[in-house]
Amino acid sequence: MDKNFQEEFTQIIKFEPPLYKQRYQFVKDLVEKYKPKKVADLGCADCSLLWMLKFCSCIEVLAGLDICENVMKEKMHTLSPLPLDYLRPSERSLTVTLHQGSVAQKDPCMLGFDLVTCIELIEHLEESELKKFPEVVFGFMAPSIVVISTPNSEFNCLLPGVKLYRHPDHKFEWSQAQFQSWALETARCYDYSVEFTGVGDPPTGMEKIGFCTQIGVFVKKYPHTGESVQSEKPTEAVYKTVFKAVYPSLKDEKYLQNAVIREVVFTAQIIKHRLMSKREEYSDDPERKPRSQPSMDSFPDYLGKLVVEKHVEPFVSGNEVHVPLATIFSFPKVNRLCGTFEKLCKLIAGKVTLSSDGSAVMFSIEHENEEN
Repeated sequence: MDKNFQEEFTQIIKFEPPLYKQRYQFVKDLVEKYKPKKVADLGCADCSLLWMLKFCSCIEVLAGLDICENVMKEKMHTLSPLPLDYLRPSERSLTVTLHQGSVAQKDPCMLGFDLVTCIELIEHLEESELKKFPEVVFGFMAPSIVVISTPNSEFNCLLPGVKLYRHPDHKFEWSQAQFQSWALETARCYDYSVEFTGVGDPPTGMEKIGFCTQIGVFVKKYPHTGESVQSEKPTEAVYKTVFKAVYPSLKDEKYLQNAVIREVVFTAQIIKHRLMSKREEYSDDPERKPRSQPSMDSFPDYLGKLVVEKHVEPFVSGNEVHVPLATIFSFPKVNRLCGTFEKLCKLIAGKVTLSSDGSAVMFSIEHENEEN
């Protein structure tokens, strides 16, 4: 390599987006491709990757592990549910847990994951820890997919100020050949296949240097049986749980009931408003249809179609408006939340004012008449 050519790029090389964001995006893209339900991030540090992954709709369990409890505590609050999560619960369940411990130790809480990520982790391990790492991750945890990223030492010559390692805590940094040799041997021992890629493209004309961050994606060839995993479980937990958040979910009947009640009342109020508005129009014009029964033309096309299909119409009886549950159930959001008409009736029983036969939501219009 020409020395002047090398120094030229050392002064101007810059990654956009920043390299850490490219690594996180790589993981997110992998999640979107494989749709894992349970994901663990080893060496999660300040929880930034976990925060990004909590928005992936396929994930139901997120776990982070780091040796330093204080680093996790700095931003672990970002993993907690927000007020909006309680106002609008998701249709999926989500539990986020953080553990303090070493990746060189086995703990049953780390079993059963679909994807395990180790982003810029292995270069921080002591030699004794690195020797135990493959058995813990690939042998004991044995997830379907493992993603490992680590610095490519061949790229260091292009990074200003880097003389030996990129970070003072790094115990080593591997060349492409060293990382691939380790990864291929690990994959062979534990029945995984591995593909190599990376993020942080080298400058044009220097492609042989490789990516700034090299990545190995390991995929399990043969699924572990439940018995084999069970036989390796340690008898005691060794990790310390430092954080746990369970997000509100519509899979929890308490949150589902609240959501259904809100939607039923909201929908019924819309129908009532449409009905009463047209009823006032009829009362001002005696030549039109009786004020007690507006025609279906009084409703917007969408609502009119739903009501006709169900052969039920909202109506006024005395000082009360009756909005049939069958009509309300026809609305897509109510239908999706409840699934069946029977479940709708069960969830709103005793929570919403219904007609004597339980077939309609009732509203009093006495106060409206007084206002008019």
